[in-house]
Amino acid sequence: MSSVTKGSCLCGKITFEISGAFESLFFCHCQRCRKDTGSAHAANLFSTTARLVFLSGEDAVTTYQLPATRHQKSFCKHCGSAVPNLQAAGKLLVVPAGSLDSPVDIRPNAHICVDSRANWDQLTENIPVIGGLPG
Repeated sequence: MSSVTKGSCLCGKITFEISGAFESLFFCHCQRCRKDTGSAHAANLFSTTARLVFLSGEDAVTTYQLPATRHQKSFCKHCGSAVPNLQAAGKLLVVPAGSLDSPVDIRPNAHICVDSRANWDQLTENIPVIGGLPG
């Protein structure tokens, strides 16, 4: 049985579904992924077998390829949200985990590129946890 995962961008112009399983989920701390996300790391799911179908807004997808690298990011031209893209000549589906609307049944495999993590991104076990916005 094949699973179907749904997702969208922040403004809702782009909607998509993915049929099939994800093979891995990595939290990448490299400088390129930090700049892509504006955060401590990128959280991306990967699959060599799943299939991506845009249900709406495919014409709003913009893809940026960093010159002379394999680093690529697709995003909504209206709201800037990261959306899935195919890499490695269409053989690798890369899905920003935050773009999904459906839950996924996969645990992260690893934090990667931690040697280049930002100096402010240290172990967080002593940082307070707040369930909503800070008061």
